[in-house]
Amino acid sequence: MRWLPFQLNPDLPAEGISRADYISQKFGPGGKGKYQQIAMVAKGAGLDLEFDAIKVQPNTVKAHRLLHRAGELGKQDEVAEALFSAYFIEGANLTDSAVLADYAAKAGLPRDEILAYLDSDADVNVIHAADAEARQVGIGGVPFFIFNRKVGVSGAQEPDALLQAMQQGLGSA
Repeated sequence: MRWLPFQLNPDLPAEGISRADYISQKFGPGGKGKYQQIAMVAKGAGLDLEFDAIKVQPNTVKAHRLLHRAGELGKQDEVAEALFSAYFIEGANLTDSAVLADYAAKAGLPRDEILAYLDSDADVNVIHAADAEARQVGIGGVPFFIFNRKVGVSGAQEPDALLQAMQQGLGSA
């Protein structure tokens, strides 16, 4: 499995924006309530999402760069899990290099090396190119799953639908 870059909000400034402003701009007054349903569904699956803890709506280029580097170092899944927890449970600012490096270290990567990498411009072009490629092939949101480079599935799906797509990708369905 590989995690590929796709930015939901590619036009955000590098430092992100206030989460409250983002929600207001995207959904209008009362927009915060849209996340209550998501939180309830997640709770039913054993996840305690803390949307109120999120203060910064991030530009995710740095986080995607971290995932790219983590993939090169064989720790992509561990870093992805750490970042999901950091953002959705702890409300971490995913635009901050030091914060990202801390979570990378928790996932087993060398903090100082990752911090230096994030403070550089290394692989920014790789992330932008992969994001552009995803858009060119019609990906418009997340989650989006691609099985065996043959079958694409958009959105949150039931396990049976994902299994069927996996089998179809293998040519066994």
